[in-house]
Amino acid sequence: MARTEAAAGVNPGARRILLLRGAGLVVLAVVLLLLPMTANAIGDPALITLATRMIIYAIAAASLNLILGYGGLVSFGHAAYFGVGGYVVGILYFHFAADDLFLGFIPGSNQFLITLFAAMVVSGLAALVLGALSLRTTGLQFIMITLAFAQMVFFLFVSLKVYGGDDGLIVRRRNLLFGLNMANDTTFYFVCVTIAALYFAVFWRLVGSRFGLVLGGIRQNERRLAAIGISTYRYKLVAFVIAGIGAGIAGALMANFSKFVSPDMLHWSRSGELMIMVILGGGATLFGPAIGAVILVGLETVLTGWTEHWQFILGPILILIALFTRGGVLTLLENRRAPDA
Repeated sequence: MARTEAAAGVNPGARRILLLRGAGLVVLAVVLLLLPMTANAIGDPALITLATRMIIYAIAAASLNLILGYGGLVSFGHAAYFGVGGYVVGILYFHFAADDLFLGFIPGSNQFLITLFAAMVVSGLAALVLGALSLRTTGLQFIMITLAFAQMVFFLFVSLKVYGGDDGLIVRRRNLLFGLNMANDTTFYFVCVTIAALYFAVFWRLVGSRFGLVLGGIRQNERRLAAIGISTYRYKLVAFVIAGIGAGIAGALMANFSKFVSPDMLHWSRSGELMIMVILGGGATLFGPAIGAVILVGLETVLTGWTEHWQFILGPILILIALFTRGGVLTLLENRRAPDA
């Protein structure tokens, strides 16, 4: 059998990995579909809200993975777009409830598709502006300028007292989507699962395209690509904007999920959490950041139930995971499953 596959130009090891990945996707789909039913059956509906948080952060981490894992751009300001997406939902709802206009001409809204689209547009524009400036630097300067810009956005929203300032802004009801009961946690969970499935499908097509190959080449040797006439700045800026849009989607979902937005969503520590998720799960992989999100959110949930000093325990755990899973958890699992050549 192995000789037949080899003669046909098929690598048996690669084929087994593809089959394992396919089986894993099927198992994942079944788990996601049955999770609400299982949670209700065992009398623990809180699992539904926990899974929803994991899914939202999986989208946010995957968006950072595009520029960090695939593009090699270490951005400490990614939470800015996450928070902007959330605030778009909160501000539009605020003006909808007040029955007035934002900036004197933009009506408020409580419609999910409208606020989600607005969050994508505004987050993308923010990423375009900040990315156009940040990407003119490299290395440590790039890291510091993304951090500086993110903190500028953070303090901007802190200063907006009309929208709650430090105290944040309450979204009293989740946005409406057709005739669905969005107030129901199970319904909202399936909405998030659907959006995540669409997002990861688009992400998979993107990283497998010529654009994704060029982005990977930039990570490996940007000078060589520039030498053969490829405008690396343009590719990096497009990736930056796409990543910002993805973070905006996650932020809009989080605002609806928690029915609350605050400047904490934009803080640099949130960017650090997203970066940890990417590194834990595995950068430059499709589902690595999602696995990282599940691990980090799961650990935080469990440890906070044990002690208020949970971060003191979380730190060493993360260090051990990073030391013994070089390349991330997903890479470790694939290497263990891969047959010998």
